Amino acid sequence: MPKTSDAAAESTAEPIMLELVDESGRTIGTAEKLSAHVAPGRLHRAFSVFLFDDSGRLLLQRRALGKYHSPGVWSNTCCGHPYPAEPPFVAAARRTAEELGVAPALLREAGTVRYNHPDPASGLVEQEYNHLFAGIVRDTPRPDPAEIGETAFVTPAELDALREKAEFSAWFMTVLDAARPVVRELTGPAAGW
Repeated sequence: MPKTSDAAAESTAEPIMLELVDESGRTIGTAEKLSAHVAPGRLHRAFSVFLFDDSGRLLLQRRALGKYHSPGVWSNTCCGHPYPAEPPFVAAARRTAEELGVAPALLREAGTVRYNHPDPASGLVEQEYNHLFAGIVRDTPRPDPAEIGETAFVTPAELDALREKAEFSAWFMTVLDAARPVVRELTGPAAGW
């Protein structure tokens, strides 16, 4: 499958469809991507990936300025939406490769979290049933500039310092906190997550 950015995909004639779900995560239909994010939002399936290097540092991305939703803010390694009927694990691996140009050396499920986060800047709403994944990355990221403006590996202390001075996605702390039990198992106590 050729690599496409959100912006390029949005401009094509074929709409990007998402899976709508109920509160238990069961599929109940589909909706076009942007329409699912228009306030008040429609509950849909999503995923969030947290990749760490062998030292236990988290790979963050700053979303490209051209993104229609939450441009220029820092966020977790990768996030997105499975296509209808696409398993979340497959979607997480696919988008990590498309956005960052890397394949995780290890990727494991880290639970699910349901949230409703409005984005004041765009007026869009993240009404998501989010599948979480945590893993290890050993390759150097080669980000797609249409998707990612910048990357950084951070320790917990460096993350706290960055959060003091930079804007993060509305969902970042919700998904990180939900994934922490598996993140701690993966990175070990010395990493401090």
